[in-house]
Amino acid sequence: MSPLLSLSATFRSIHIRSTSILNCVSELRRRQIKNVFSNRQLCRLVLGIETSCDDTAAAVMDETGSILGESLYSQKDVHLKAGGIIPPVAQRLHREHIARVTQEALDMSGVAPSDLSAVATTVKPGLALSLGVGLDYSIKFIQQHKKPFIPIHHMEAHALTVRMIEPVQFPFLVLLVSGGHCLLAVSKGVDDFLLLGKSLDEAPGDILDKVARRLSLLSHPECSTLSGGQAIEHIAKQGDRLKFSLKLPMGQHSDCNFSFSGLRTQVIHIIHKKEGEEGIPMGQLLSCVNDIAAAVQYTVASHIAKRTHRAILFCKAKGLLPQNSATLVVSGGVASNQYIRKTLKIVTDSTDLTLLCPPAKLCTDNGVMIAWNGIERLREGKGILNHVENICYEPKAALGTDISGQVREAAIKVPRLKLEIKE
Repeated sequence: MSPLLSLSATFRSIHIRSTSILNCVSELRRRQIKNVFSNRQLCRLVLGIETSCDDTAAAVMDETGSILGESLYSQKDVHLKAGGIIPPVAQRLHREHIARVTQEALDMSGVAPSDLSAVATTVKPGLALSLGVGLDYSIKFIQQHKKPFIPIHHMEAHALTVRMIEPVQFPFLVLLVSGGHCLLAVSKGVDDFLLLGKSLDEAPGDILDKVARRLSLLSHPECSTLSGGQAIEHIAKQGDRLKFSLKLPMGQHSDCNFSFSGLRTQVIHIIHKKEGEEGIPMGQLLSCVNDIAAAVQYTVASHIAKRTHRAILFCKAKGLLPQNSATLVVSGGVASNQYIRKTLKIVTDSTDLTLLCPPAKLCTDNGVMIAWNGIERLREGKGILNHVENICYEPKAALGTDISGQVREAAIKVPRLKLEIKE
């Protein structure tokens, strides 16, 4: 045999052995997990699938909160270049990657579809085209493998994530802040929420992204790979917020609702004015870009903090939280912002609450939180479907019972706090 043919045969042999080894490892992992769960009185495994916006994610989890396998495909780079999320593009990318992402999570876990107790999938709220991909795929999957289905409310999943890593008991106050949502609610149970306030227009993550685009931060040498919110947080550390005075939203409204559209209008006006003063066209970086970012971040954080402060005082007045050891949980993509977290810590310290935030990785959209929400619901036997003929996605969906009117009627005055953060 020629040396070349011999070498080729050797590579084929190595490839076959490698494949065989990988298959053996996968089978060993699967057997190990089966052995572990066979020794448990309760054996629950949930596959979670998330496609509500621009992340395709899946995870397999057991009822103890152990993440057995997870996978995520992020569309961030695609949408950064486009200047924002384009729903048809997000839909196409979800379709292209959802099968692979789900299979990767299953392979990593060593769990076969037949071993799953249920499949949990985000069905509301979110982008209609994105939600549809996750729901369609999930329905085919559960019909093929004959598994129960648990439809998940995206905001409920964010609210409950912290219970996977901390022994947080109901009830607790939750602040959910992201690119699509901003709300305050009392979590009384897995599927029992009292809505205290919500954004009346834009979400905080959305305004940070829009301001970042208007400031052309993608062309900033330190921000080219960062999302809008990340870029604002990064350059704000070198800025002086006092250089620009921004009016705090809804200062005359004694409720817990949020509004960010007026703030965006203020900032856009300032940017346009400064471009004229510096004689530069739109698309180029202003010399004061760090100061504008600092002013915007401070105002967003202050607005969120003040509404949260009022929610805490309302809950205490109405006995909605424990008298001792009350907790504020902050989750959602914007909860990754350390400046906002520190601002909220000032509020919780002044009101004797404990502030808890999931790790940054679990604040953004992920399959783990969906799987965990499925575990929580499975434990209590809530929302588990064996027939999915009438299930549909809901782009807009409220969370819990709205008592924001009661908050407004209470007209609670919030004492002034010094919200000064030293970077």
